[in-house]
Amino acid sequence: MKKKIQYEESSGNVFADLGRPNADELLAKSQVAIEIANIIKKKRLTQKKAADLLGIDQPKVSALLRGKLRSFSLERLFRFLNALGTSVIVNFCEEKDEHEAHTIFGVSSSSVSRSVPMAASGR
Repeated sequence: MKKKIQYEESSGNVFADLGRPNADELLAKSQVAIEIANIIKKKRLTQKKAADLLGIDQPKVSALLRGKLRSFSLERLFRFLNALGTSVIVNFCEEKDEHEAHTIFGVSSSSVSRSVPMAASGR
């Protein structure tokens, strides 16, 4: 007889699941960092070349690519996206029911006018 494995379904935010404070911000920063890493890889930039473009030193690029994001604000990460040729669009939409409000981060290609959600979270 097989032993039944117990598990808990994720909320969609690993930081919230772990009880981390500011879980929404941590998730947002990690997703932006992943996008930055993808762009650096796509452009075949060395860490030194990426550092020059971003206006930081190579060890900070290394930290960013390894997910060490404590020293990076979300705003700073958005500026890095801009420096890499990616526009950042922030959109606000008031919900009729305040319990339906959520945060969505997305990636959109200039050739495609729709946003692809990367994360959604409740209040």
